[in-house]
Amino acid sequence: MKFPAYLTLSWFLLASLPHAADATYQPQLFKSLKLVYEDTFDAGTINADFWEVRQNTTWVVKDGVLHGSESSKEFQAKKKASDDPSHAGLKPVMWLKKVPENFVCSMRVRYDAKSYQKGFPLFDLGHHIHTISFGEKATTLAIKKNVESLRVEKPIFTLNEWHDVVIEVRKGAILLQIDGVKHVFESKNIDMTGHAQIDFKAVDFGTCQIDSIKLWEGIAGS
Repeated sequence: MKFPAYLTLSWFLLASLPHAADATYQPQLFKSLKLVYEDTFDAGTINADFWEVRQNTTWVVKDGVLHGSESSKEFQAKKKASDDPSHAGLKPVMWLKKVPENFVCSMRVRYDAKSYQKGFPLFDLGHHIHTISFGEKATTLAIKKNVESLRVEKPIFTLNEWHDVVIEVRKGAILLQIDGVKHVFESKNIDMTGHAQIDFKAVDFGTCQIDSIKLWEGIAGS
């Protein structure tokens, strides 16, 4: 995790308080939170208990940030010549595992590319279950590919910039917050039961960077 120099002292003071970071975020869809996983990537390694690299794409930790890029040209050529060309790893793909059915995830994320691609970049909340894709003028939630589609003008995830992202999910609702701008998607079709993962997928030949991630289980009120 990297911070500008002027934030170093403030971060040190905040970090010195027990559970200070947890206390700064108050969930909207839950009464309380139970921490499941957190990582600043300062250790320089990828925690295989929680992360799974997909499509042979390239993921490394550099300078306290998780970096993802395309697969090797050799793998791409082999896959394109096979009966499964759509999984050639042209875009970095990574899974965050052990995601609770009711959860909150906060993180810093950056997708770099020359331009948006139809349906990309995205976050998949459950594999192909709740797909949040980003475009220049809109953000779209597609539920189970074509069961339901919900399109909003805000929040927008711009390319080539870092964003502070928070996602809250419970049955019937998804809260998406980007740089403090939030929207709550509501649908009877929203349900993470049996889908314990978040997928990160960038644009073809683009990159993905992830930092300062925290994953909580959301606890409903009595």
